[in-house]
Amino acid sequence: MDQTINILWLKRDLRVADNPALAKAVQGDHSVVPLYIVEPEYWQLPDTSARQYAFLRETLHDLAKTLAGLGAPLVVRVSDAVQALDELSKTYQINQIFSTEETGNAWTFRRDQRVAAWAKHTGITWTQVPQFGVVRGLRSRDGWAASREKSVRLTQIDPPVAMRPHGVESQRMPSLVELSLIDDCPNRQAGGRGSALSLLGGFLTERGQSYRAAMSSPLEGEWACSRMSPHLALGALSVREAAHAVQARSREVTGTRSGWSGSLRSFQSRLAWRDHFIQKLEDAPRLEYQAMHSAYENLRPKHPNAERLHAWKTGQTGIPFVDACMRYLIHTGWLNFRMRSMLMSVASYHLWLDWRSTGPHLAQVFTDYEPGIHWSQVQMQSGTTGINTVRMYNPVKQGIDQDPNGIFTRRWCPELAQVPDRFLQEPWRWDGAGTVVGTLYPEPIVDLPQAARFARDQVWSVRKGAAFHNEAKTIVKKHASRKSDRGFQRDKAPKDPDTRQMSFDI
Repeated sequence: MDQTINILWLKRDLRVADNPALAKAVQGDHSVVPLYIVEPEYWQLPDTSARQYAFLRETLHDLAKTLAGLGAPLVVRVSDAVQALDELSKTYQINQIFSTEETGNAWTFRRDQRVAAWAKHTGITWTQVPQFGVVRGLRSRDGWAASREKSVRLTQIDPPVAMRPHGVESQRMPSLVELSLIDDCPNRQAGGRGSALSLLGGFLTERGQSYRAAMSSPLEGEWACSRMSPHLALGALSVREAAHAVQARSREVTGTRSGWSGSLRSFQSRLAWRDHFIQKLEDAPRLEYQAMHSAYENLRPKHPNAERLHAWKTGQTGIPFVDACMRYLIHTGWLNFRMRSMLMSVASYHLWLDWRSTGPHLAQVFTDYEPGIHWSQVQMQSGTTGINTVRMYNPVKQGIDQDPNGIFTRRWCPELAQVPDRFLQEPWRWDGAGTVVGTLYPEPIVDLPQAARFARDQVWSVRKGAAFHNEAKTIVKKHASRKSDRGFQRDKAPKDPDTRQMSFDI
């Protein structure tokens, strides 16, 4: 135990630029060990997947090259986090452990509690620092957005020029097979900071010009959205880096009539809403498994209809636009936000499936799974928050509006090739439906108008009485945005807090 080290425990901050934990760790005379712990148990959870792990491996590979160039190679340990840290403490004198705060799922929250208990028992200081606008231990949302805006405007933290060598050996990153991860996502985005910077540059110089108008379309959104969400989720790029780059581009286009200004304002707003939704899970970790408003806890059957759930998961509901979106998502790991909302809405309302049975599936197929955004949105689109307007997407109308020429639907539901454009989103209404529906393509698993009426009656019947509204007021105080806050004024403000269905396609 001759060598004293600082450990930089890397979690969702996989970068050296603008990394506040790294900046603290390199202060002083001790070598810094950049540590990433692959926890096999985590990768068996129902909200994790092979596509996420493959993206992580590529991101870590990029980071490892950068750290090696600074003189402090990345160290990988494959085990439980407490076990990995404890083993290092038996070989090295650990001065401090540094990491950025993580708002993860319930499993990582309990893991961090165990690490905190171990650190206290061993007398090792574990310092966790914020890395974006989310505030740990927040008591009130009053003034939160202004505080978040201030944090984003701070000067970026420069990476170290060099780091002291540490001499700690690394283990090998496990393969997908070794972690029993199997997934077919042939068109998944590539990980790594290089990819993130390339996407940011392309968005700000070309693709983002039509962002505001095109983000809702599954076809146009694939090009016009920044596609940086998986990189932000792992911290290959910081929110502050993205926000500063957008601000710089905004200054360049000020006064022009190119459409850039509106799109860039919209994107900045989505970055702010990203932190807003993550703050919800930070303040109430139970949102992953418990309804935000208690009146909705037992609204839907806890044991879902297996046939409906399977059909929805596999894109075989017989509702063309829903199936096209799900198949595209499975194939690519990404989907624009409006279509994500529609998938969740149809599952929760028309199919009447509990969000705790459908939310994990979407988490798995999203390469950019961000727990704070995901579980807040899953509940929002399922109508269980008690404070948001109940918005039930009509999947037929969405198909007509967002895919007016049927290009997207036909690409992902080729069984419908014979169906005329007029009936593409409702093939069961076509005179020749018998040649396709029920043979080449499934019959709709529910009667859409009837299912919508049932769901609407059930949801609104709960929203009555003083007890419901008193609890809703408490939720607003804790979780709702403040429409007077600067970070949320760039789009038209709602009449009441959080009544708007936000679309923050990052």
